[in-house]
Amino acid sequence: MTRYVQAMPDLPDVYADDPVLRSWLARLLGPDGFAAAEGPLKALAAEVMGPLRAAHADAEAHPPVLHRYDGWGARVDRVETSPGWERLRAAAAEHALVALPYLPEARARYGERARVVQHALLHLYGPESATFTCPVAMADGAAALLSRPDVDGEVRDAWLPRLLSTDPAVAITSGQWMTESQGGSDVGRATTIAQPAGDGSWRIQGEKWFCSAIDSAMAVALVRPDPNVPGSKGLAPFLIPRYAADSPLAQGLPPRASAPGIIVHRLKDKLGTRAVPTAEVGLRDAWAVPVGDPTTNGLPRMMTLVVVTRLHNAAAAAAGMRRGLAYATVYARARSVAGGRLVDNPLHRSTLSTLAVDAQAAFALAVHAFALLGRVEVAGDAEAERELRLVAPIAKLTTGKLAVAAASEYLECFGGAGYVEDTGLPRLLRDAQVLPIWEGTTNVLAVDVIRALARDPGLAQVFLSRLDEATVAASSLLIGGAVDGLRAARFALGEALAAAAATPTDERVVAGARQMALTMGYGLALALLVEHAAATGDEATKVAAELWGRSRLAADDIAHDAHTVFDVLCP
Repeated sequence: MTRYVQAMPDLPDVYADDPVLRSWLARLLGPDGFAAAEGPLKALAAEVMGPLRAAHADAEAHPPVLHRYDGWGARVDRVETSPGWERLRAAAAEHALVALPYLPEARARYGERARVVQHALLHLYGPESATFTCPVAMADGAAALLSRPDVDGEVRDAWLPRLLSTDPAVAITSGQWMTESQGGSDVGRATTIAQPAGDGSWRIQGEKWFCSAIDSAMAVALVRPDPNVPGSKGLAPFLIPRYAADSPLAQGLPPRASAPGIIVHRLKDKLGTRAVPTAEVGLRDAWAVPVGDPTTNGLPRMMTLVVVTRLHNAAAAAAGMRRGLAYATVYARARSVAGGRLVDNPLHRSTLSTLAVDAQAAFALAVHAFALLGRVEVAGDAEAERELRLVAPIAKLTTGKLAVAAASEYLECFGGAGYVEDTGLPRLLRDAQVLPIWEGTTNVLAVDVIRALARDPGLAQVFLSRLDEATVAASSLLIGGAVDGLRAARFALGEALAAAAATPTDERVVAGARQMALTMGYGLALALLVEHAAATGDEATKVAAELWGRSRLAADDIAHDAHTVFDVLCP
């Protein structure tokens, strides 16, 4: 008897066969910008579908290993990573995943939309990068921080060119050492201290509990320069070299030895993101320099980095949802069940269509956030900066929750194969679960939304006005489900936003912060979909706006309609 084997179908071209990505790029970049971006995007897509997919598999199969001592008993704290991880590192530099929005030629070519092109690159690279997007995100955040005018020029000149290099032999990534075991997201409880050394440098003492990408050449750590100033107001960012090559204290040590004063206690054994070397670190008189004035505005300065990494988190969530959809769709076209193809089953078509709508909404939030950041950085747009204070936490928390739910559904789409590790599919769920946790949990970010509204009460009306304008546009386009959804969001948020702005510590406001923030995320995603549909006439976006508004905000059953529009949403 012949044994049947269901082959995994080949994945379509991750760029050419992604109509959502191409539609948004065509609109946001304009004809000239879109034409200029296609070459770099096609080049990266070709690598993603070939050598980088193989590198991803190698990095996942060979997670990092910590070697605390060398053969002679000397403490070295060397982290061994796989060839696949190193190939992904090189590709990130070669394709300018960090550098692009900072490069003068890219800003000249794309203007304030350079961040949109960066987002597209991340969208292609991220889902099968063994989460190398983590060090990419932190390197980008560090670059944004070092680019601030209030940072010492010598510190900037020593490190920023390396972060922005497109030469793999020169380019570095950065870590982000914020949390400590006693505080977690409550960074105000940090006890790591910095003491001036008298020559402009400082010495760091303390413990950092969750240090991702510990193989990076540098880290930005949140440290307390004056132990007498309690809470978050007493914190400031410091740059700490990871290796002996960059530490003035490391006389006589090999360049790749751990810098004096940095002790890697252990690597984390995590649910997912297993290829990312994440450590617990002890600091014992480690050499460091402040990033900006350590006596004032330290935490707000650090938020420059955090906003960037939150946007990368949203990009990773949206990209993973889109890639999972692509895998599930090609499998459905190949798999036969109950006498026919799975793709012809109305129930499965409805499931995939609903997932496609969710992926479109997540993409809209992520690309909008990157577009806002570009307007801030290149054009100095004050209104974009103001809006970003709300959009960054909203986009991150909403896409994070969507990504976990979607990943679970994708595994179901493959049946038992979705639960077998050597298919590679369970990683989709394991890795997605970090997205609502890294860079602030859903609840932490929801409270950040309240803070933003309380600090700038006018933001509430700005947000509601966007919903109102989108309602008018949706009505003109005859997208009834979007109209219903936007009106439902407007009704739900009117009093909630006003209360959050006026009484942010009220227990009702705090208890309802998560639901309010998610409703804002659903409403903003819907408004963005309507805006895109109005600007482009794209039929798939109109359909997505219709179904998203009905399902997420108007509590309507969309199952049958999702089945009937499958070919529009999943061509």
